[in-house]
Amino acid sequence: MSDRQPFVHRTIAHLMAASDAADSVDVALDAVAAVSHRGPLAALVATLIVASLFVGVSMLNDEDGPLNTGSEGVVFGDDWRSYSVVAPIDTGINVYHDHFRTEEVYPEWLLEGLGVTKRCTPTFEGSWQERYEADRETCWDTITTSDIVYFEGTKIIGTSPDGGTDIHILDDPSDGHGTAVTGAVLDANPDAVIFFVEGFSNNAVMAAGTSPLVDIVSTSFGAIGSLPVSGIESGTYETVVVHNKIHTGAADNSPSPAVQDATAGPPWSIGIAGYAEEGDDQKETMSGSYPDIAADWTQLLPNHDDVDGYHETSGTSFATPRTAGILSFIIDHLREETGDLGSGASGDRAGALVNGSWTDGTAANVFNHDIRHALNLSAWYPSFNTWDPTSGTTPVSPVAPCTQVGWGVLNFSNIEPMILHLNGTSSMPDRPTDVETCMQVNQEAREAYWGAYPSEQPAPTSAAFLLGRDE
Repeated sequence: MSDRQPFVHRTIAHLMAASDAADSVDVALDAVAAVSHRGPLAALVATLIVASLFVGVSMLNDEDGPLNTGSEGVVFGDDWRSYSVVAPIDTGINVYHDHFRTEEVYPEWLLEGLGVTKRCTPTFEGSWQERYEADRETCWDTITTSDIVYFEGTKIIGTSPDGGTDIHILDDPSDGHGTAVTGAVLDANPDAVIFFVEGFSNNAVMAAGTSPLVDIVSTSFGAIGSLPVSGIESGTYETVVVHNKIHTGAADNSPSPAVQDATAGPPWSIGIAGYAEEGDDQKETMSGSYPDIAADWTQLLPNHDDVDGYHETSGTSFATPRTAGILSFIIDHLREETGDLGSGASGDRAGALVNGSWTDGTAANVFNHDIRHALNLSAWYPSFNTWDPTSGTTPVSPVAPCTQVGWGVLNFSNIEPMILHLNGTSSMPDRPTDVETCMQVNQEAREAYWGAYPSEQPAPTSAAFLLGRDE
């Protein structure tokens, strides 16, 4: 567990225990020093948080009461950390892989809020097959489609509402996609809570999209070639427009435009293409055109059928959860900064993904559209001059690059400007007029294609043609 996680909670406890003003000053200085090694942004945020704690700590409930009441009446205690919940929807997940291990124990209120009905304690010794066999009788053979399972010792809560799989939730040897997808989320935000849903249907999307504490739903499947057929758009509509969450959806692994793609095309979704982050920073030819954003195409991700191996793999399937992980990191950070100990956007959160207080005591409400706007402002276009003709990529054109990579590319460099913009410290400038015009055309085309957004819900969808979007 990273040492940033309990910062707010630890500092509150120390301030409340301080016997006088001098002790409180010492606590504040120690708290800022503890995170200053992470850079100037961390030190600034720490200073602001501690300053607000001086003002606000006396207003906290007594030690037997809750610090905050969150979504759907779930009571959030004072013994954990700010967090976010990401829901990858895919083939299954390898709960035995070291990539997903943690010493954290999720609090009971979190498990209750995510609807956990069952707990499994995986075996963490032996080969993958030996661990699976050891747990069959107590875990895998007992899971039903109605179960939501907490895998103790891991970052994973999982469910398999569709059934029709050899082993519920587990990414068994005949699968493999979901483990890598989830690994990409955690590479971007190791602190994310994973609510994993096995499936490729509207039903699977709804299992995550209607769960009150989920923040981001990520899908990496869709019709081959972005064929204009129904997919999961009514489920993602419910997720974003009705329940105020974020949806990241993979564009197809072809140059096809993403506008008509049921996963990446609807205007309420963030459609993701790919670019060569570890290469020449150019457009990956075989990833959708005219998306919202392009993110890292090739990554080193965990294997699905061993306990510690990794493989290099490519596709929008992995650019998409990477984006989800980066956005969840930003949400985590803002929640920690504002003292927001909840998640989701339901109930008394009134649609806000961040629902706390700024240092001046005013309400800190950050919505889906705020995060999306900051993402658009932070995106950037790689220089044509970095293109390597032998790389197999397509150079990002200096003319209308939006038709290739949308608003631009996203990597870890976008995080700090997005945070500073969203917390009001340093606003990002508007994009050039030609970029805004190009993306407005994109938005209007998507709204026209997918109906009178957001007043009319799309027609029911079919699970046909839904395939993993990896190379």
